[in-house]
Amino acid sequence: MEQQGRRERKKAEVRARIADVATGLFLERGFDEVSVSEVAEAADVARPTVFAHFARKEDLLFDRYPEAEALVVAAVNDRPEGTSPVAALSDLLVGLADQGHPLSTIRARFQRFWEVVAESRPLQARARELLQHIEEAIAEAMRRTDVPEPHLTAALTVAAYRTVHLEAVRRILDGEDEKVVAADHRARIVSTLAAVDQLFR
Repeated sequence: MEQQGRRERKKAEVRARIADVATGLFLERGFDEVSVSEVAEAADVARPTVFAHFARKEDLLFDRYPEAEALVVAAVNDRPEGTSPVAALSDLLVGLADQGHPLSTIRARFQRFWEVVAESRPLQARARELLQHIEEAIAEAMRRTDVPEPHLTAALTVAAYRTVHLEAVRRILDGEDEKVVAADHRARIVSTLAAVDQLFR
Protein backbone atom coordinates (compact mmCIF):
# COMPACT_ATOMS: atom_id res chain seq x y z
CA MET A 1 0.00 0.00 0.00
CA GLU A 2 2.81 2.42 0.88
CA GLN A 3 4.57 1.60 -2.38
CA GLN A 4 1.37 2.17 -4.31
CA GLY A 5 0.88 5.51 -2.55
CA ARG A 6 4.43 6.53 -3.40
CA ARG A 7 3.88 5.56 -7.03
CA GLU A 8 0.69 7.64 -7.21
CA ARG A 9 2.44 10.65 -5.67
CA LYS A 10 5.22 10.36 -8.22
CA LYS A 11 2.71 10.18 -11.06
CA ALA A 12 0.95 13.26 -9.70
CA GLU A 13 4.27 15.12 -9.47
CA VAL A 14 5.16 14.26 -13.07
CA ARG A 15 1.70 15.30 -14.26
CA ALA A 16 1.94 18.62 -12.42
CA ARG A 17 5.43 19.30 -13.81
CA ILE A 18 4.33 18.63 -17.37
CA ALA A 19 1.27 20.87 -16.97
CA ASP A 20 3.28 23.69 -15.38
CA VAL A 21 5.91 23.59 -18.12
CA ALA A 22 3.27 23.44 -20.85
CA THR A 23 1.29 26.32 -19.37
CA GLY A 24 4.41 28.46 -19.15
CA LEU A 25 5.18 27.83 -22.81
CA PHE A 26 1.60 28.47 -23.90
CA LEU A 27 1.41 31.74 -21.97
CA GLU A 28 4.71 32.84 -23.46
CA ARG A 29 4.17 31.88 -27.09
CA GLY A 30 0.53 30.93 -27.56
CA PHE A 31 -1.10 27.50 -27.58
CA ASP A 32 -0.96 26.85 -31.31
CA GLU A 33 2.72 27.81 -31.51
CA VAL A 34 3.92 25.13 -29.06
CA SER A 35 4.11 21.43 -29.95
CA VAL A 36 3.68 18.50 -27.58
CA SER A 37 7.23 17.46 -28.44
CA GLU A 38 8.51 20.84 -27.24
CA VAL A 39 6.56 20.43 -24.01
CA ALA A 40 8.02 16.96 -23.48
CA GLU A 41 11.55 18.19 -24.07
CA ALA A 42 11.14 21.16 -21.74
CA ALA A 43 9.61 18.94 -19.04
CA ASP A 44 12.38 16.34 -19.52
CA VAL A 45 9.98 13.49 -20.31
CA ALA A 46 9.28 11.37 -23.37
CA ARG A 47 6.46 12.46 -25.69
CA PRO A 48 4.42 9.31 -24.89
CA THR A 49 4.68 10.23 -21.20
CA VAL A 50 2.83 13.46 -21.91
CA PHE A 51 -0.05 11.52 -23.45
CA ALA A 52 0.03 9.00 -20.62
CA HIS A 53 -1.07 11.84 -18.36
CA PHE A 54 -3.10 13.99 -20.76
CA ALA A 55 -5.43 12.62 -23.41
CA ARG A 56 -5.19 15.75 -25.54
CA LYS A 57 -2.84 18.68 -25.97
CA GLU A 58 -5.60 21.05 -24.87
CA ASP A 59 -5.80 19.29 -21.52
CA LEU A 60 -2.28 20.46 -20.73
CA LEU A 61 -3.73 23.95 -20.23
CA PHE A 62 -7.00 22.74 -18.71
CA ASP A 63 -5.16 20.41 -16.35
CA ARG A 64 -7.33 21.32 -13.35
CA TYR A 65 -10.51 19.98 -14.92
CA PRO A 66 -10.50 16.78 -12.79
CA GLU A 67 -10.34 18.96 -9.66
CA ALA A 68 -13.23 21.08 -10.91
CA GLU A 69 -15.41 18.05 -11.58
CA ALA A 70 -14.58 16.54 -8.19
CA LEU A 71 -15.49 19.79 -6.42
CA VAL A 72 -18.88 20.26 -8.07
CA VAL A 73 -19.85 16.62 -7.59
CA ALA A 74 -18.84 16.77 -3.92
CA ALA A 75 -20.83 19.99 -3.48
CA VAL A 76 -23.98 18.19 -4.65
CA ASN A 77 -23.30 14.89 -2.89
CA ASP A 78 -22.19 16.33 0.45
CA ARG A 79 -24.53 19.31 0.74
CA PRO A 80 -26.06 19.93 4.17
CA GLU A 81 -29.56 18.68 4.80
CA GLY A 82 -32.10 21.20 3.60
CA THR A 83 -29.71 22.80 1.11
CA SER A 84 -30.66 22.52 -2.54
CA PRO A 85 -28.05 21.33 -5.03
CA VAL A 86 -28.11 24.67 -6.84
CA ALA A 87 -27.54 26.53 -3.56
CA ALA A 88 -24.68 24.18 -2.71
CA LEU A 89 -23.07 24.86 -6.07
CA SER A 90 -23.59 28.59 -5.59
CA ASP A 91 -21.82 28.40 -2.23
CA LEU A 92 -18.92 26.51 -3.81
CA LEU A 93 -18.55 28.98 -6.69
CA VAL A 94 -18.73 31.98 -4.37
CA GLY A 95 -16.08 30.40 -2.17
CA LEU A 96 -13.77 29.84 -5.12
CA ALA A 97 -14.31 33.43 -6.28
CA ASP A 98 -13.60 34.81 -2.81
CA GLN A 99 -10.35 32.83 -2.63
CA GLY A 100 -9.22 34.01 -6.06
CA HIS A 101 -8.92 30.29 -6.79
CA PRO A 102 -7.41 29.25 -10.15
CA LEU A 103 -10.67 27.52 -10.99
CA SER A 104 -12.47 30.85 -10.72
CA THR A 105 -9.88 32.87 -12.72
CA ILE A 106 -11.54 36.24 -12.10
CA ARG A 107 -8.35 38.09 -11.33
CA ALA A 108 -6.02 40.21 -13.46
CA ARG A 109 -3.24 37.64 -13.13
CA PHE A 110 -5.32 35.24 -15.24
CA GLN A 111 -5.68 37.71 -18.10
CA ARG A 112 -2.98 36.09 -20.22
CA PHE A 113 -4.58 32.66 -19.68
CA TRP A 114 -7.82 33.89 -21.19
CA GLU A 115 -6.01 35.66 -24.01
CA VAL A 116 -4.39 32.34 -24.94
CA VAL A 117 -7.80 30.63 -24.91
CA ALA A 118 -9.34 33.42 -27.00
CA GLU A 119 -6.56 33.04 -29.59
CA SER A 120 -7.08 29.29 -30.10
CA ARG A 121 -10.11 27.58 -31.65
CA PRO A 122 -9.00 24.12 -30.39
CA LEU A 123 -8.88 25.45 -26.82
CA GLN A 124 -12.29 27.05 -27.15
CA ALA A 125 -13.74 23.82 -28.50
CA ARG A 126 -12.19 21.78 -25.70
CA ALA A 127 -13.47 24.24 -23.10
CA ARG A 128 -17.00 23.69 -24.40
CA GLU A 129 -16.52 19.91 -24.26
CA LEU A 130 -15.24 20.02 -20.69
CA LEU A 131 -18.15 22.23 -19.66
CA GLN A 132 -20.50 19.62 -21.12
CA HIS A 133 -18.72 16.94 -19.09
CA ILE A 134 -19.16 19.07 -15.96
CA GLU A 135 -22.86 19.43 -16.69
CA GLU A 136 -23.23 15.67 -17.13
CA ALA A 137 -21.33 14.99 -13.90
CA ILE A 138 -23.55 17.43 -11.98
CA ALA A 139 -26.69 15.89 -13.48
CA GLU A 140 -25.55 12.40 -12.49
CA ALA A 141 -24.78 13.54 -8.94
CA MET A 142 -28.20 15.15 -8.72
CA ARG A 143 -29.88 12.02 -10.07
CA ARG A 144 -28.15 9.89 -7.45
CA THR A 145 -29.44 12.17 -4.70
CA ASP A 146 -33.00 12.02 -6.03
CA VAL A 147 -33.18 15.60 -7.29
CA PRO A 148 -36.23 16.13 -9.51
CA GLU A 149 -35.36 17.10 -13.09
CA PRO A 150 -31.61 16.53 -12.60
CA HIS A 151 -30.60 17.09 -16.23
CA LEU A 152 -32.64 20.26 -16.61
CA THR A 153 -31.42 21.59 -13.25
CA ALA A 154 -27.79 20.89 -14.14
CA ALA A 155 -28.14 22.41 -17.62
CA LEU A 156 -29.69 25.63 -16.36
CA THR A 157 -27.19 25.94 -13.52
CA VAL A 158 -24.20 25.49 -15.82
CA ALA A 159 -25.61 27.82 -18.47
CA ALA A 160 -26.29 30.52 -15.88
CA TYR A 161 -22.84 30.30 -14.36
CA ARG A 162 -21.15 30.18 -17.77
CA THR A 163 -22.90 33.43 -18.75
CA VAL A 164 -21.89 35.15 -15.52
CA HIS A 165 -18.32 33.86 -15.71
CA LEU A 166 -17.73 34.80 -19.34
CA GLU A 167 -19.01 38.32 -18.72
CA ALA A 168 -16.49 38.70 -15.88
CA VAL A 169 -13.72 37.30 -18.08
CA ARG A 170 -14.60 39.79 -20.82
CA ARG A 171 -14.36 42.63 -18.32
CA ILE A 172 -10.97 41.39 -17.09
CA LEU A 173 -9.74 41.23 -20.69
CA ASP A 174 -11.00 44.78 -21.20
CA GLY A 175 -8.77 45.88 -18.34
CA GLU A 176 -11.43 46.77 -15.78
CA ASP A 177 -10.49 46.96 -12.11
CA GLU A 178 -10.29 43.39 -10.83
CA LYS A 179 -11.75 44.24 -7.42
CA VAL A 180 -14.85 45.75 -9.00
CA VAL A 181 -15.20 42.84 -11.43
CA ALA A 182 -14.70 40.26 -8.68
CA ALA A 183 -17.30 41.91 -6.44
CA ASP A 184 -19.83 42.09 -9.29
CA HIS A 185 -19.02 38.51 -10.27
CA ARG A 186 -19.69 37.28 -6.74
CA ALA A 187 -22.98 39.13 -6.51
CA ARG A 188 -24.13 37.84 -9.89
CA ILE A 189 -23.32 34.23 -8.97
CA VAL A 190 -25.55 34.56 -5.92
CA SER A 191 -28.46 36.32 -7.66
CA THR A 192 -28.39 34.33 -10.89
CA LEU A 193 -28.16 30.89 -9.30
CA ALA A 194 -30.81 31.90 -6.74
CA ALA A 195 -33.10 32.64 -9.68
CA VAL A 196 -32.37 29.22 -11.15
CA ASP A 197 -32.98 27.62 -7.76
CA GLN A 198 -36.39 29.25 -7.48
CA LEU A 199 -37.51 27.52 -10.69
CA PHE A 200 -37.37 24.17 -8.89
CA ARG A 201 -38.90 25.17 -5.56
